[in-house]
Amino acid sequence: MTIRCLAVDDEPLALDILESYISKLPFLHLVKTCSSATEAMQVLQEEQIDLMFLDIEMPELTGIQLLNILKNQPLIIFTTAYPDYALEGFNQDAVDYLLKPIPYDRFLKAVTKAQDRIQRSGKSQQEVTPAATVLQPVPEHDFMFVKADYKTIRVDFADILWIEGLKDYIIIQTKDQKIITLLSMNKMMEKLPESKFLRVHRSFIVSLQKIDSIEKSRIRIGAKEIPIGEVYKEHFLKWVEENNIQ
Repeated sequence: MTIRCLAVDDEPLALDILESYISKLPFLHLVKTCSSATEAMQVLQEEQIDLMFLDIEMPELTGIQLLNILKNQPLIIFTTAYPDYALEGFNQDAVDYLLKPIPYDRFLKAVTKAQDRIQRSGKSQQEVTPAATVLQPVPEHDFMFVKADYKTIRVDFADILWIEGLKDYIIIQTKDQKIITLLSMNKMMEKLPESKFLRVHRSFIVSLQKIDSIEKSRIRIGAKEIPIGEVYKEHFLKWVEENNIQ
């Protein structure tokens, strides 16, 4: 499967870096580079594009404005020097949000996500009917953004071990850090994929993939013991039974 790419950035150096990165991966094909959103619109009308690397801050028309104009759009990976647009990029259903200067490993991680989305959709852009000019993105994320310490932080779901509620705040415990943010447990559950997370206590949400053991009314994740609340116990035990781990 070949993913047809478009790179849009008003900085020549940024385009050169993207072109270099794309050339290293045989499953990516760079159709064209564009120095403006207006030029990109023309290419999107004429070419089949699966994935667009899109800068946000550009003269005349920003990347966000371009997406708001397009009726159909390819998968998007934002490339920008400004972290302030992270939440807006997330709302645009972007595959990923890369901050310049872009390390190659982060680029590779982002395009792997895009490849996974296209594979899960069951078809590449080259397999769609001629009437469709772009591949519709699959509305699924494997990360979220939260506000903490006066900045917006990206949190990958795969890195979360557990989440603990403390009145109006929650603590997101990941493999590498503890993030404290102003959010309710109910709102957090709305952000998390149901297949990967479960609320097991009034004050705890656990990553189902990170559970090491279950003993009576306790869950162990690493050295952490998490209680199973009576209100949530039946639902949790049902999940245990359905997943054949008893």
